[in-house]
Amino acid sequence: MQLWMMLILLHVRLGNAPWMEVASVSLPAPSNVSISSFNMEHTLSFLPGPDTPSDAHFNVQTLHLRKNLWRPVAACLQLTAGQQCKLTRVFKDPFVHYRARVQAFTPTQTSNWTVSGQFQPLTDTVLGPPDVSLSGCGNCLVLQLRVPTTRRLQQLKDFYRVIVLRVQRTRDGVQFSLSLPYKEESVITYLQPGVEYCVTVSISSPFNSNPVSSPPRCAFTSPPPSRSSQCVVFSLLGVVCALLLLLIGLVICGGQLSCECLIQHLHRTLVSE
Repeated sequence: MQLWMMLILLHVRLGNAPWMEVASVSLPAPSNVSISSFNMEHTLSFLPGPDTPSDAHFNVQTLHLRKNLWRPVAACLQLTAGQQCKLTRVFKDPFVHYRARVQAFTPTQTSNWTVSGQFQPLTDTVLGPPDVSLSGCGNCLVLQLRVPTTRRLQQLKDFYRVIVLRVQRTRDGVQFSLSLPYKEESVITYLQPGVEYCVTVSISSPFNSNPVSSPPRCAFTSPPPSRSSQCVVFSLLGVVCALLLLLIGLVICGGQLSCECLIQHLHRTLVSE
C-alpha cells in the first residue's frame, strides 16, 4: 500500500515539473511531402505549412510497411525549412513499400504529421541512362557504355540487363530502334560508310517504367572525305573527261580523213582505166 502511494505521488510531481510539459499541437502541418528517386538515390522533400514560425524545425520518420513501425531518421531530426532528407540508406530493400512522414516542432509546440504516398524503390526510381561514347569502325559504330556512379551501384547494375538504342541518320533523319543485351561495348552493324549517325540509349526493365534516354551521341562510321581530296577527285574527273572528248574527236576526224582518201583513190583508178 505504501509503495502504491509513493508511485502516485512521484507521478504527480513529475507531471507538474516544467521540463515535463507536453508540447501542444498547434503548428501548421507540413505540406507537399513527397519522395523522389533517381538511380536508386532517394530524397524526401516538403514545404512548411502556412504561417509556420521561422524558428520551427522538422523531423522525419519512415515506415517499413511489412513491419508497420515508424522509425525516426537519425540524420533528419532537426531539419529547417527548405532542407531535404536523404533516404537512400534507410530504404535498403528495393522490393519493400515504404512511407515517410514529417512533423514541425518548436520547443513548446508541434504539428500533426503529414504522411507521404507509398514508395517502392524498385518501381518508383527513375532510371538514368548509362554514360555513352561512340566511334566509327568502317560500316559500323562502336558503342561504349558505363553504369553511372551512385551509392547503390550494385542495385543499379541489376537493372542494366537490356538497352534500347535509337539510331538516326543525320543527313535525312531516317531512324531505327533495336534492343541489345547490356555490355560495356557493343557494335551497331550494317551502316553506310562515311555517314554520320546519332544514337540515344535507355534502359529497359520489366520492373520499372521510368527510364530516361541519354543525350544523342553522334559519329561518322568512317571519316568523311576532306574538301581537298574532293577537289582532287573532281579535277581528275575533269581531266579524264577532257581526254575522252579529245580521243573521240580524233577518232571521228581520223574516220573522215580515211573516207576522203578512199574516194580519191577510187576516182583515180576509174579515170586511168
